[in-house]
Amino acid sequence: MIHHRVWGGPQNENLPSALTPTDRERSVGVKALAPRESILTLPYRQDVSGCLAGRAGAHALDAATFAAALAKADAALARLKTRIKAGTLPPLVLAGRTDDLAQIRAVADHVRAGADDVVVLGIGGASLGGQTLVALGDESGPRLHFIENIDPVTWEGTISRLDVTRTTFLAVSRSGGTPETAAQALLACDLLRSKLAADQVARHFLMLTGPGKTPLRAIAERHGLQVLDHDPDLSGRYSVLANVGLLPAMIAGVDAAGVRSGAQAVLAQLLAAKCAADCPAAQGAALNVALNKDRGVTTAVLMVYADRLAHFAMWFVQLWAESLGKDGQGTLPVKALGATDQHSQLQLYLDGPRDKLFTLVTLDRAGTGAMIRPELSGDPSLDYFRGRRLGDLLEAEQKATAEVMIGAGRPTRVIKLARLDAFELGALLMHFMVETILAADLLGVDAFDQPAVELGKVLTKRYLAGT
Repeated sequence: MIHHRVWGGPQNENLPSALTPTDRERSVGVKALAPRESILTLPYRQDVSGCLAGRAGAHALDAATFAAALAKADAALARLKTRIKAGTLPPLVLAGRTDDLAQIRAVADHVRAGADDVVVLGIGGASLGGQTLVALGDESGPRLHFIENIDPVTWEGTISRLDVTRTTFLAVSRSGGTPETAAQALLACDLLRSKLAADQVARHFLMLTGPGKTPLRAIAERHGLQVLDHDPDLSGRYSVLANVGLLPAMIAGVDAAGVRSGAQAVLAQLLAAKCAADCPAAQGAALNVALNKDRGVTTAVLMVYADRLAHFAMWFVQLWAESLGKDGQGTLPVKALGATDQHSQLQLYLDGPRDKLFTLVTLDRAGTGAMIRPELSGDPSLDYFRGRRLGDLLEAEQKATAEVMIGAGRPTRVIKLARLDAFELGALLMHFMVETILAADLLGVDAFDQPAVELGKVLTKRYLAGT
């Protein structure tokens, strides 16, 4: 269970269809660091030089191998451009839409006005996208609780602290038959019926699910609950830009239009790129696949240096694992949080097997945060803190980690943000969706299915039924 205290304040009625002047001004001068400069500016910098032999040594990619990988990625990028222009990839089409935002916002406003707590019931992609976006919320509105797992202790512990009469439940499942979510929805419905009059239950429960006769729709029909449509063409891990991610985000006061604008900026840059070397996401796909095939890299570590990106890292892990882990292909995604996991994982990363690609997502922290006053200690060994703020320490640690990893011959790329808001987060989300789709193309697998997961669901239902 994840709990966030979030802002529920008013939002701008005018939902822009393009970048605002502020967004454009903010992105000026920010370019992706690569063998060649990107065609259009992006709100982040990607430096891949730490994955190349010139900096990271023999276990990284030599220039010829990387050039060959980029050449293969050229063809994958061309195929992706064709699909984007044809509008046949629903997760990417969403980035350019604004026509649905007013409707999502109306639902969010209704929920926000009547609830002190909002409980989101869902698992995997039905939850991780919302958690990623809600991390940008503020502190003065309804509390959001994401109950993913079905541990009875977590359920009881969360529910027991809520005033059910001031709580709204949101159950999310594309199939409408996810066993974990169906069980949670039934428990929530039972709880509401025990505390409220039967005609009041519908005011406290929303379903977000796909079309057809499904268990969630049956529950909704029986109790008169409002049902929001989940696009059946969007698998959960690719639904963050849809109402699946944006409804919790809007309840949290996050700028949904800004999220989509950031995502659209990445697509615009991709479409303008003449080749994979000009497109950061295509470079990332080429690096991952080449390191896997030519250097035996089997693990992709994403280390984020911002607490607000912790759930983004979790979202990435599902996206990468479910999209690429097929037919014996794929690499193991691992999430890490800097600086915390420097104290739990860095020893292995620096002195363990050379089977990992590291991606560090950093944020400009210099000069931010509270001032550290070493004179309060009376210990001269802490004088290096003099005149420094907490953000300076994190800035130094993220730079030092990248330097020591590359120096130790561990392929390391750095994606650097100047700031973190809805626009930047939307751009990161789209970058990694595109990188994943391109990597799947290069590996020869379907990025959008997950056939191996379905057997476990079938057996779970059989065990519960006693068959």
